[in-house]
Amino acid sequence: MATATEFLTDTVARTVTELAAGVQAAIPQILSGLIFITLAYILIRVVLAVLRRSLEQIYSDRQSLVADLFVTVVGIFMWFGVGLAFLKIVGLGDLAASLGTAVGFIALGISYALSEMIEDTVAGVYLLRDPDFEVGDRISVGSVEGTVAAIELRKSRFTLENGDTTILANRDVESKWTKRSD
Repeated sequence: MATATEFLTDTVARTVTELAAGVQAAIPQILSGLIFITLAYILIRVVLAVLRRSLEQIYSDRQSLVADLFVTVVGIFMWFGVGLAFLKIVGLGDLAASLGTAVGFIALGISYALSEMIEDTVAGVYLLRDPDFEVGDRISVGSVEGTVAAIELRKSRFTLENGDTTILANRDVESKWTKRSD
């Protein structure tokens, strides 16, 4: 019969041997994953640079917020995809599938919680692209009448006749504004 010391020594030796074998078996997958991350980093940097350059040609300086928002969203999606692919490459495909599903549900909840902010942002993109709605134009929105002082992604600022500044959500402005000719 083995003593406690022999049992403990055998257990530790088997554990270390199995751990070393597992690490040795995982090294090719880890190296593949690191090569993939390096190539993905380079590719994402190039794609985002080309995208930014293209959008800067399409959008004026006034609309640079739209280009920045679009490049950021594309970058987030690309990095998320790279993260899931990396997990798959290193042998954690089940984790990648679970993570992708969980993030989808979280994104759905966040989009519902931020629906008004998203609505403001979409309306802001439309207002920034609208040639009839420019800084300096005299506009009325409901009971507010003033001069457009600034157009941002989520809100627009108006200077009233008395010098006060009113800030309105773009979702309210985009659907109800009227350009004044006076």
